[in-house]
Amino acid sequence: YFRPSLKAIGHKDIVVIDGAPQAADLAISAIKAASFILIPVQPSPYDIWATADLVDLVKQRIEVTDGALQAAFVVSRAIKGTRIGAEISEALAGYGLPVLESRITQRVSYPGTAAQGTTILDSDPESDGAKEIRALMTEIKQKLF
Repeated sequence: YFRPSLKAIGHKDIVVIDGAPQAADLAISAIKAASFILIPVQPSPYDIWATADLVDLVKQRIEVTDGALQAAFVVSRAIKGTRIGAEISEALAGYGLPVLESRITQRVSYPGTAAQGTTILDSDPESDGAKEIRALMTEIKQKLF
């Protein structure tokens, strides 16, 4: 699915493919085209369990590429001060992939900016939400470059 589209884009340092893990064919194509896979997980037992199939696919691809493919979890929609928010990293560690230090907390501003066709970086670049996104971008860049 993605290889012809990626070739048409030309040389870019970073191309982001945002896909739903439930779309198996799409997920497999994205995994094959990727050099880094970021798996967002909400701090919920249901989300943690739901990632199992995707993690299996990612680990298979990591093995096939002799570790050239990198992957990590990012905790998304975390609610500060909750026990599950504090324990999710430990729960995800059982999958054998790293969990990024950066977290994206639950904020009204994220869906609000999406509804406007912008991002928090555009609408409120000095907000805590924008700082979270910049911290995540910095951490991903450190892993990639």
